Amino acid sequence: MAEEQIAPKEGFNLKRFLNEVVSEMKKVSWSTKHELVTYTWAVFVAVVIVCALIWICDTFFARLFHIILK
Repeated sequence: MAEEQIAPKEGFNLKRFLNEVVSEMKKVSWSTKHELVTYTWAVFVAVVIVCALIWICDTFFARLFHIILK
């Protein structure tokens, strides 16, 4: 079997790290402004709908328990 050579452990190199970060950030597929606004509105609408459903359920059960415990 071939033995793999393991490089000696190096300390943290800030310059190398930052160069690799810049290199990776260039590979990122960034959203356009239009996509960002569209997705933001979609999330906002979804949050409003979920909040409304929770409020409706909470009101229903509060009134139900009030009638039961009366």
